[in-house]
Amino acid sequence: MPTLRREDGSASIELVILFPALLLVVTALVQYGLWFHARSLALAAAQEGVAVARAYGSSPQAGHDTALAFIRDHGADTLTGAAAVATTPDPQSVKVVVSGRSLSVLPGAPGIEISQSADGPLERFTTTEAP
Repeated sequence: MPTLRREDGSASIELVILFPALLLVVTALVQYGLWFHARSLALAAAQEGVAVARAYGSSPQAGHDTALAFIRDHGADTLTGAAAVATTPDPQSVKVVVSGRSLSVLPGAPGIEISQSADGPLERFTTTEAP
């Protein structure tokens, strides 16, 4: 009667142990990619909103509307629950904050919260003083 070697089936056991770890790593990489893309989109929307809001004769509301339009046009399915807030922290500057959630790889789980902001000085006319 032939005897079995002690290594028979070891490859199957190794695969059963390593496959869930490999699957977890791949899922984490995909989730990171979704988070990074949503974060980049939020930052671009905030910068676009500031560019409009700081223009001469513009208003913070125009920056708010522009940021939300940017998200709607470039990735409403990437950044969910997007919201924008445009404020004037002081009389010479404007700030736009865009927030939302990235998509989640796990069904039913909320995505990672994202908040990105941009600010800049308001454009204004100045005159030189005569000596």
